[in-house]
Amino acid sequence: MTPADVEAFDRCVASGGVALFPADTVYGLATAPESPGGVERLYELKGRPPDRPAAVMFFDLADALDALPDLGERTRDALTRLLPGPVTAVLENPAGRYPLACGPRPDRLGLRVPALESPLAPLREMRRPVLQSSANPSGGADARRIEDVDGSIRAGVDVLLDAGELPGVASTVVDLSAFERSGDWTVLREGAVGAAALDAALR
Repeated sequence: MTPADVEAFDRCVASGGVALFPADTVYGLATAPESPGGVERLYELKGRPPDRPAAVMFFDLADALDALPDLGERTRDALTRLLPGPVTAVLENPAGRYPLACGPRPDRLGLRVPALESPLAPLREMRRPVLQSSANPSGGADARRIEDVDGSIRAGVDVLLDAGELPGVASTVVDLSAFERSGDWTVLREGAVGAAALDAALR
């Protein structure tokens, strides 16, 4: 990963293109969250039903918190304990921000902020959020290496970033939509962060 890779990634997303990129878990697909055409292409590449939600990824937690001013203090505090890291947090979204990522529930938004250690560190310079989903056919195995990504997906993207082999375990999806009111949370998908670690962070 080089600064030039990140610049190419940024240009691709800014123009509504679709990029194949590495996260702290598995390889993913990304496009501009406000681009209907980009989102449609991303979903078509995956064969993902259009009513399934995606997530919005920021590459810096401060950028994410600035972009979501409606979050309550309790939720913000929880996010600072969980992120950056291999967690997708499902949040209340009363303002309906990033509706293309929300599927049939515009009042709920999935948020990702990856932990960007070497060799992913150059991605910290990416200031633009992306709508993202894993780079696999819908329901298929996650991709740990570029070579593991389905050939039709690799051929269909506009930019491809290769950071070598990744951990290969998808993010844990945790529902924090009730956290502000009650402190309750629910694991929607088990992944890279276990329930015990979540409990320690959110207790």
